[in-house]
Amino acid sequence: MIKKVPTKDMSHNDWLEARRHSIGGSDAAAIVGLNPYTSRYELWADKLGRLPPKEENEAMRIGKDFEDYVAKRFCEATGKKVRRERNIIINTDFPFAHANVDRMIIGEKAGLECKTTSVLNLKKFNDGNYPPVYYVQCQHYMMVTGLPKWYLAVLILGKEFLWFEIPRCETDIEALATAEKQFWEYVKAEKEPPVDGTASCSNAIGILYPDSEDTEIDLTPLHSALEIRSRLDKQIKELSALKEEQDNKIKAYMETSERGFCDKYKVLWKTFERSSFDKNALLEDYPDIDFSKYFKTLEFRRFQVIENEEVN
Repeated sequence: MIKKVPTKDMSHNDWLEARRHSIGGSDAAAIVGLNPYTSRYELWADKLGRLPPKEENEAMRIGKDFEDYVAKRFCEATGKKVRRERNIIINTDFPFAHANVDRMIIGEKAGLECKTTSVLNLKKFNDGNYPPVYYVQCQHYMMVTGLPKWYLAVLILGKEFLWFEIPRCETDIEALATAEKQFWEYVKAEKEPPVDGTASCSNAIGILYPDSEDTEIDLTPLHSALEIRSRLDKQIKELSALKEEQDNKIKAYMETSERGFCDKYKVLWKTFERSSFDKNALLEDYPDIDFSKYFKTLEFRRFQVIENEEVN
């Protein structure tokens, strides 16, 4: 059964809080590992309110401000008409999910997702393709609304306008529903999901545990992780040395040339100048002046693994 929660008179903060209580379309790709910017771990912490609200960046602002324009371009290109959906849509068959859709198509059982992206992403749309994160979001909306298809309209800033028709895929929806349900169990239990190696996961852990305490913990349960890390560290050092060897071969061959070409490769080895501020020289020249207010102290937790009494 479909339920709708009106958003017309909701404040922005209330809207954000309402979205936190289930999985939205923009969350779906993170859950299946297809969002390059958000990990499952970060999403989990955010759903529990353990992370500060994300500040609106320029890309988010552009996407919001251009939504009307993209919808109008879609109507011009297709001859279809659309309307705003001023509700959070909930399907009782999927209580862990919700849908905040951009537009619904008038006279057709379909919705519309409006996107604005940088020209730097133009290659992602070659040969009629589009980013998988968009596909997952549209399938999520079809899962919640029960509709048979969704339209995707994309404005590539200053370059092109594209639109796509995405049919409902029951196999993908079933897999997505299973993944979302499993993820939501972590949220309900307030149990951390498995970590990964993404920057998003690292940043979330750093925010959750910013300060250290003068205590020790037995890491025996993570002995295998430490062993794997040790082996990887040795491999990275070996590979780094091999890479440096290849760089040195190329440099020695180039001698004084600043550019080199070979098949698909272009090599630049140019001379640059860089100025740096000599703090010690300043303090030596002006010993009687207190410069302390101009220095900024940064606090951070340094992660270090010491093996066999090795000291870094």
